[in-house]
Amino acid sequence: MTVVSIRKLGDPVLREPAKPITDFDAELRTLVGDLRETLSDSQGAGLAAPQLGVGLRVFVWSPKLSDGDLDHLVNPVVDFPDEEEQDGIEGCLSIPGVYLDTRRRMNVVAKGFTMQGDPVQVVGDGMLARCIQHETDHLDGVMFIDRLTPEMRERWMATLRAADWFDEDVMAKIRQSPHQ
Repeated sequence: MTVVSIRKLGDPVLREPAKPITDFDAELRTLVGDLRETLSDSQGAGLAAPQLGVGLRVFVWSPKLSDGDLDHLVNPVVDFPDEEEQDGIEGCLSIPGVYLDTRRRMNVVAKGFTMQGDPVQVVGDGMLARCIQHETDHLDGVMFIDRLTPEMRERWMATLRAADWFDEDVMAKIRQSPHQ
């Protein structure tokens, strides 16, 4: 497995909806392995395939976030069992150095598949729920900055403009998440 360079805000692959995975083959297992290695190297909470430049619907999360052996989800579908919400600091490996208070649902039920094609369901709360929502947003071409209120967006822009990798053109592509 390989540590792969993480794509940064402004890369078009981050704004395109990822395609469903249809082949549960060695290539998918390699991709999941690369996601795991890259996530471990970056010490993040989660990482989606588009962040490695691959427009497919798969992501991994840090094993520290859950009790079981499962640390990835292919073709996830997210549902919310209740209306409870959480606020918390959130960052993104594709927007390094930016951490903002972001509202998410407290509880999530995500259905999908393992890399072998076995159906699975992940029930998460707190940080795991936040991570699953964040990574599923990536698969839909949505980034956590798209969830900011207008006031927070203004404050965020000041921080972002100071980053050496910032490109003003990326602001034209802020989207609304379909997972409210």
